[in-house]
Amino acid sequence: MTAADRSLQLAKAAGLAAEEKLAEKVLAIDVSEQMPLTDVFVIASAPSERQVGAIVDEVEDRLRDLGSKPVRREGEREGRWVLIDFGDIIVHVQHEEEREYYALERLWKDCPEIDLSTVDAPAPPADDADPAAGDEVEEA
Repeated sequence: MTAADRSLQLAKAAGLAAEEKLAEKVLAIDVSEQMPLTDVFVIASAPSERQVGAIVDEVEDRLRDLGSKPVRREGEREGRWVLIDFGDIIVHVQHEEEREYYALERLWKDCPEIDLSTVDAPAPPADDADPAAGDEVEEA
């Protein structure tokens, strides 16, 4: 089993959004065979708490525009490692020091890395739909 096309497209959109806010070392890992709850981890890092927050905001906005609302968000108060769970994908935005210390890439080294440059960007939903309407995100 590999990650679903929709998950790959959301990972691509999240990666592009993170890069637009100058995230560093953006990568995606296909965890679909190891973790039944999600398909892809997207990991990005930033040198400051403020930049972590900017990246998180941009990723959420971009995926919300594509009709994917976050189910849960954790770590926002500290701004050192924010996890955003979109169901199909989980985005980790980490301060550089946390990225180095926790080394998620090393923990998930048995899972294949996804080359996001080969994934097609998702098409936005029709204009008549309002993807932002609905449930609020649960903050931990």
